Amino acid sequence: MSFVAFAMNGLLAVLLVVALAFGWRLERRLKALRDSHEGFAKAVKDLDQAAARAEQGLADLRAATDEAAETLAIRIERAQALAAQLDERISNPPPAPSRAERAPPPVRGRVEDLPPSAERRLKAEDFERLLEREARLPPGARPTLAAPSPTRETPRSRARVDDDLFEGPADSPRPEPNPRTRR
Repeated sequence: MSFVAFAMNGLLAVLLVVALAFGWRLERRLKALRDSHEGFAKAVKDLDQAAARAEQGLADLRAATDEAAETLAIRIERAQALAAQLDERISNPPPAPSRAERAPPPVRGRVEDLPPSAERRLKAEDFERLLEREARLPPGARPTLAAPSPTRETPRSRARVDDDLFEGPADSPRPEPNPRTRR
């Protein structure tokens, strides 16, 4: 064998070793890329599932909000109707019944004497009887809470009062200290 053939074989061996090293490095990088791709695919799948859960949660929240809005609207309508009835009864009290029409006063007993099915809530009839009893009292014997203000009620002022009923508490004019901070 000649020296040139031996040198060419040596050069070829060195080039093959270098190619083998480059191939090995490339394989490691491709493996890392595949692993990161699998991790990325898993992260995308988890993100997709979280988005689906969030969409379902939003749909449930929307349905609950709609239901609460309907319930609140019904309750507001009932409250306004009852307020109108109460205003009408206050402004136009019924005539006082004669002595013959009066019912005997209710017998007052202990709570233990009441049947278990007796309700403790006032009914409309109880409230009407209370208003009638108050109307029969002489003017001097009626309890007064406070002197009514001389201001005249207008539909606009009434609207403000109704709005105040459904708004949250007003913000305080000055900031309050944080109770969690040390003084």
